[in-house]
Amino acid sequence: MMSSENLEKAQAEGKYIRKIRSFVKREGRLTKGQAAALERSWPKMGLTHDQGMLDLEQVFERQAPTVLEIGFGMGKSLVAMAQAAPEKNFIGIEVHRPGVGACLMDAEDAGLENLRVFEHDAVEVLEDCIADGSLATVQVFFPDPWHKKRHHKRRLIQPEFVELLRRKLAIGGVLHLATDWENYAEHMLEVMNAARCWRNLSANNTYIPRPAERPLTKFEQRGERLGHGVWDMKFERVE
Repeated sequence: MMSSENLEKAQAEGKYIRKIRSFVKREGRLTKGQAAALERSWPKMGLTHDQGMLDLEQVFERQAPTVLEIGFGMGKSLVAMAQAAPEKNFIGIEVHRPGVGACLMDAEDAGLENLRVFEHDAVEVLEDCIADGSLATVQVFFPDPWHKKRHHKRRLIQPEFVELLRRKLAIGGVLHLATDWENYAEHMLEVMNAARCWRNLSANNTYIPRPAERPLTKFEQRGERLGHGVWDMKFERVE
């Protein structure tokens, strides 16, 4: 049997064709608070891949614009955005259970009614659970940069994935990307400029200032003091 190290080497050399995935699974231990929040709130706020195609009006018991965040980490920004925009529905996707538990803890504290979460691979959720043209916004904030050049092909923002996102957005819907790796920002811009049926919402077809609706993270505040940059981009689906 091939060792995991040799398998990774073979995959990196292109000997295996891997289906794109939105994450690398890193298991962490749940705190008692996270575990308790999962037990309390999952029945109401949790969504599962095996539910199949969602009727968003039924899920949220109302008609409202829906924002989907891919890879919400510990959920701080997602909860803050959902709290600040009660007129919108929010769906978060994250594969790391401690992050899901932490998000549900904060959502409970905030008394949110407009947030639902998946603990599953984003590509499979998009393909199997989200109807085409049903989303107002997709946001991908600080995805894994895979900074080594030989790993760039593992980056989430690739032509195939961007086309999947375009299909799920309504006409006029917006894809909001953010990264703190300049090389990845350049890669994102290159992919998006080559993709069909998008309009860059930047005045000069590059980046935009951080929009007010995206909360400033503690990591970002620290980075700003150290002179580190963050690059935001917004693209509108035009057809």
